[in-house]
Amino acid sequence: MNPIKTIAVIPNLTKAGAYETTMEVLRRLHRLGITVCLSEQYAKEFPHEDIILCPDTDALCRAADMVLTIGGDGTIIHAAFHASSFNKPLLGINTGRLGFAAELESDELDMLCRLSCGDYSIEKRMMLHITHTGKEGTKEFRAMNDAVISRGSLSRLIDIDVSFAEEGGYICNYRADGLIISTPTGSSAYSLAAGGPVVEPTMKCILMTPVCSHSLFARPVVFSHHSRLFVTASCDDDTEVFLTVDGARTVTVGPEDTILISTAETETEFIRLKDRSFYRVLNEKFSRKGRPL
Repeated sequence: MNPIKTIAVIPNLTKAGAYETTMEVLRRLHRLGITVCLSEQYAKEFPHEDIILCPDTDALCRAADMVLTIGGDGTIIHAAFHASSFNKPLLGINTGRLGFAAELESDELDMLCRLSCGDYSIEKRMMLHITHTGKEGTKEFRAMNDAVISRGSLSRLIDIDVSFAEEGGYICNYRADGLIISTPTGSSAYSLAAGGPVVEPTMKCILMTPVCSHSLFARPVVFSHHSRLFVTASCDDDTEVFLTVDGARTVTVGPEDTILISTAETETEFIRLKDRSFYRVLNEKFSRKGRPL
């Protein structure tokens, strides 16, 4: 691979140890001769004359060869939206709890030297494209993990209908607390907690997992990545229904609203420095001291 010359660093300083890890990362990158870009908001925390300051995340991604995050999975998901928009690969350093999408832990920074000599590989992962159409118009989103349709604060079940967009073919109806539509990357997130299958993140498919469905036969379903799913949701009373994308962006869903979910044209590219399988990572992250629970 091509040697990395410029890196956009996106830290989440609310995480314990993130500031110290960021300082060490900056020192190591400078010793490697790699130019560092940071958001202007961190000018006081990391004063250094060799750092390029950018006004926003898009400007960071535009200026760099790759994006490096320091924090948890949420930090990676946030950065993935911007990095994928500019076809820039992403590398996560974990200072959060699970850090399932991160490549390195804070005690593995010696591996950063591989970036300057091109000793790394790229792993591509699909994203979802979500279109919500309601009375206030149409909103479009991209998701690295999932799109979740869920009820509001009242303990009421919602009715969710799913069909294929092109054929108009009926797939199923769920009366449930919610519905998760996820990528293979998102299969190890909320979908897994709701009883969905674990899918290798490099695969291309769309997962559908009901949340606490009031049915004896409600099961997760895996669709081809060519599928376009048409979803509507409603409730018998005034309970609000929400669409949440990657746990961060939320819109209210009315009874006449429609949600169209398909595979996005853009992908998230992850930089890989380790020679380890997805299943080894799965065991390391979801176990105690590396032993399966």
